[in-house]
Amino acid sequence: MPANDKMPVQIWILTLSAFAIGTAEFVIAGILPRVASSLNVSEGRAGGLITAYALAIVLGGPVLTLWLARFEKRAVLLALMALFVVGNLVAALSANYGTLLLSRVIAGLTQGPFYGIGAVVATRLAPPRLAGRAVGLMFTGLTLANVLGVPAGAWIGNMFGWHLTFGVVALSGIAAAIAIAAAIRPQGAEPPISVRRQLTVFGNRDLLSGLTITILGWAGFMCFYGYIAPVAERIAGFPPADIWWVLVVVGAGLVLGNYVGGHSADSNLRLSLLWWPAAMIASLLLVGLVATQKWPFLAAAFVFGVASFANVPPMQMRVMRFGSQAPELAATANISAFNIANAIGGIVGGSVVDSHYGAAVVPFAAAVVPFLGLLFILIEDRRGRMTPAVASSRA
Repeated sequence: MPANDKMPVQIWILTLSAFAIGTAEFVIAGILPRVASSLNVSEGRAGGLITAYALAIVLGGPVLTLWLARFEKRAVLLALMALFVVGNLVAALSANYGTLLLSRVIAGLTQGPFYGIGAVVATRLAPPRLAGRAVGLMFTGLTLANVLGVPAGAWIGNMFGWHLTFGVVALSGIAAAIAIAAAIRPQGAEPPISVRRQLTVFGNRDLLSGLTITILGWAGFMCFYGYIAPVAERIAGFPPADIWWVLVVVGAGLVLGNYVGGHSADSNLRLSLLWWPAAMIASLLLVGLVATQKWPFLAAAFVFGVASFANVPPMQMRVMRFGSQAPELAATANISAFNIANAIGGIVGGSVVDSHYGAAVVPFAAAVVPFLGLLFILIEDRRGRMTPAVASSRA
C-alpha cells in the first residue's frame, strides 16, 4: 500500500470513541436483572432503559445534528463526548429508576450525531480511495463493544455492582475525549447551512430509498442476534454458561464483516449494496437449517456475523453520498434508520420466540424483512438508482 494510502491514526481514535458509545448502548442487557433488583422494578420495566436509549437515538439524533452541523466538527465531537460522559456519570450515581432513565436519554442523544458526524470526519481524514474502509474501521468500535465491552461491563456489574459499570463506561468516554483533543486537528471553518437547506436533503428520493434500504435490509440482524441466546440454548443445545463465548464467536464475525464491507464499498459500492443483503439472508437460512447441531450452528452464526455487518459501510456510504448537501444529517438519519430496523427486528423476534413456533423459527423469520429489502434494492438497481453518477468529494 502506498504511503499516502495508510489509514491515519485518528481513525483509530474515532474507533475508540465508537467503542465507548457502543458499550454504553448494549451493556444494560448484561446487567438488567441486577438493575431491576436494585431499583425494585420489574425486569420488563427495566427494559425501558433500552427503549429510552434507542428512542433518543432515533428521535433526538437528527434534531441535534441539524443544530450541530454549523459548528467545527472536532469541537462538536468533543462536546458530544462530554455529554456522553455526563450521562454515564449520572447513571453511575443514580439511586432511582427515574434518574437512571434520564441518564440513558442523555447518553443516547450523543450516539446518532457522534456516529454521523464522526463518519464524515473519518472520510475526510482518510485518503479518498479508503473512505469506505475508514467508515468501516470507525464502526469496528461498535462491533468490538459487543465482543469486549459488553461482556466486560456485565462482569463488572455482576461482581461489583452496576453503578461501577457505568462509571467505567464514563472513564472510557473521558479517555476517548482526551485522545480526540490530542490527535484530531480542527477541521476548518464550516460554511453556515440553514436548517431549511439541510432539511431539503430529505427531498432527495435516492436518499430516502437509501434509508429504506437500511431499515429493510438491516432488520434481520437484531431479529436473530437479539434472540441468539434462546436459539443457542433451546435448539443448538449450548448450556447457559457457554453463551458468552458463542457471542464472542459471532462478535468476531461482526468485526471481520465490518472490515470486508469497508473494502467492498471502496471497490464497488453498487455490488456491495446488492451482494451483502443477499449474503445475510442466505446466512440466516443456513443458521436455521443447522440450528439443531452445535458446531455447524456456531460456524453458521459466525458467517451470519460476517455477512450482516458487511452491510454497514456500504449502507452508510450510499446515504452519505446521496445526502452530500448535508452529509452529517444524512449519516445521522441513517443511524436512526439502523435503530428503527433494530426495533422492528426485536419486535419480530420477540413475537416469534414467544409463539408456539418457538426459537427454532427465529432465523427464518429474521430473513423475511431483509428479503423484502433485497427486492426493493433490485428494483432500485434496475432503475439505475443504486449509486450517484458522481460521488461527492464531501461524502
